[in-house]
Amino acid sequence: MGGMTATPGSRRVLLAAPRGYCAGVDRAVIAVEKALEQYGAPIYVRHEIVHNKYVVQTLEKKGAIFVEETAEVPEGSIVMFSAHGVAPTVHAEAAERKLATIDATCPLVTKVHKEAVRFAKEDFDILLIGHEGHEEVIGTSGEAPEHITLVDGPEDVANVEVRDPDKVVWLSQTTLSVDETMETVDALKNKFPNLLSPPSDDICYATQNRQIAVKKLAEDADLVIVVGSKNSSNSIRMVEVALDAGAPASHLVDNADEIDEAWLEGVTTVGLTSGASVPDVLVDGVIEWLAERGYGDVETVKTAEESITFSLPKELRRDLRAEAAELSQR
Repeated sequence: MGGMTATPGSRRVLLAAPRGYCAGVDRAVIAVEKALEQYGAPIYVRHEIVHNKYVVQTLEKKGAIFVEETAEVPEGSIVMFSAHGVAPTVHAEAAERKLATIDATCPLVTKVHKEAVRFAKEDFDILLIGHEGHEEVIGTSGEAPEHITLVDGPEDVANVEVRDPDKVVWLSQTTLSVDETMETVDALKNKFPNLLSPPSDDICYATQNRQIAVKKLAEDADLVIVVGSKNSSNSIRMVEVALDAGAPASHLVDNADEIDEAWLEGVTTVGLTSGASVPDVLVDGVIEWLAERGYGDVETVKTAEESITFSLPKELRRDLRAEAAELSQR
């Protein structure tokens, strides 16, 4: 930025790349749309398919019905599980209610579930790093509740107790801050020197890439705006990462309407990014809003290429309405 005094014309926006939709979100949202096309409304979805208000409202308009519990879904219906994954008990509940299911769990979350099952079989104590009450944590913990202890950040490490310090492994929620997670792991390793690490890092590629991108923005931006919903873990983390990386200010907004003009006071450079469940139309709205206020110069800051895609849930290749009807007759 140098010592140059900013002229009004030099206001700019630094747009992070990658940002927005990750492969798991893209797959889950398309799965709901495809299910509605293929089977007609209603399609019931247990929990928000992804943590984004706009996406949920858009799908509701198309005929998706979001429920908190499996018990709310009428027998003989189709229910979809969200990208965050569910515990085995939820699959059992769905079978009991004679529901045809579509599992839109992100494959990277499924990987963590499988690790939990494998380490539990080998009788390890599993320390799951994550946020209490987050859907993903509830789902993963449900794979092996008697083996899993939740560790919610470095300050939680002091309370952790295990049966055998030589048989301990850590796993994590996929959407955490990379830096804070490693801090927690280091604290756990101090306490349990023989702590085993998972075969590959649980924090997903998209979470890591979006955090690396936001750090880069934070170097030059006077303000970092993260587009995302308040219940989106990866989006909240991006605000924290921006501030930790030196951004003077950072805010989470669902869309342009939530931006406070006062934030722009004295701001020459705005960094802009979005969480992994955010469609680009919301970011475009923010770019327009900023342009109207003199921030017309938009520069993309690219820190990674993303080419990962996941195939759609296999259940979308079958006739689920027929299966649901058959189940409810049994």
